[in-house]
Amino acid sequence: MARRGGEPEKAANHERWLITYADLITLLMIFFVLMYTISNVNSKKFAQLSASMSQALLGQNSGLIIGEAPGLSVIKDFNTPGGKTEAAKMKDVKEQIEKYIEKKGLKGKVEVTPEERGLVISLKEALLFNIGSAELTPGARDVIMSVGQMLAGMPNNIRVEGHTCNLPIKTAHFPSNWELSTARATNVVKFLINQVGMQPDKLSATGYGEFRPLGPNTSEINRAKNRRVDIVILKSAFEAAEPGQKDAKKE
Repeated sequence: MARRGGEPEKAANHERWLITYADLITLLMIFFVLMYTISNVNSKKFAQLSASMSQALLGQNSGLIIGEAPGLSVIKDFNTPGGKTEAAKMKDVKEQIEKYIEKKGLKGKVEVTPEERGLVISLKEALLFNIGSAELTPGARDVIMSVGQMLAGMPNNIRVEGHTCNLPIKTAHFPSNWELSTARATNVVKFLINQVGMQPDKLSATGYGEFRPLGPNTSEINRAKNRRVDIVILKSAFEAAEPGQKDAKKE
C-alpha cells in the first residue's frame, strides 16, 4: 500500500540490533584487554618482590630481579652503599660484637640478638651503672666506646632504650623507674655523640621503666636481666616510623 503523495512505504529495518551488539562486543574486548594488562603488570611486580624477599632472607646481593635486567631491589633501601646489603652489614656487626664479647669475657653482660625491627645489643645494668644511678661507670665507657665504633659506619637510625626491673625507686633525682630508665638511655646517647662522634640525628633515647621486661620479675636473677639498656640498630624499613624522617628525605 502506497503512502499519500505516491511515495512507496519503506520496509522496516530489523537489523539495528547488530549495531548495539557490535558496540557491546567492542566494550567487552577493551575490558578484557585492560584486565589482562593489569594482571600482567602485577605478576611482574610480584616476581620482583619475590626476588627481593629471597635476597633479604638469604643475605644475597646479586641485585637481580626475576625476568628483569640487573638493577636495585624493589625493597626500599635494601641495597646500601658499599656493595653490601643491609642484612649482610647487620650480620657483620653482629659477628664483630660477638667476637668482642668473647674476647673481653662479657658473656651474660652483653647480648646481641637479631629481631624483626633490627639488631638489638643489650647491655646489662651491672656492666653500665651502679644501683639506682644513671652515671656510666668507667667500665661502661670502655664497652660503649668499642660498640659505638663498630656501629659508626651504619647508616641506620639507632634507638637507645632504658629498662628497669619492677623494684620501686623514689629519690630526689628519680621519683620513679620512668625517670631512671630515661636518664640511663639519654646518658648512653650523649656518650655516643660526644665521645664516639656519632650523628645526633641518627640517635634517639627512650625509657620504658619496668614495663618491657624480658621475663617475669619473680627472682633477683630475672630482675637483673630486666635491668638493661638496649641499643637497637633499626632496619631501614622502620625509618618511616621515626618522626621527621619522611620530611627530611624530601628536602
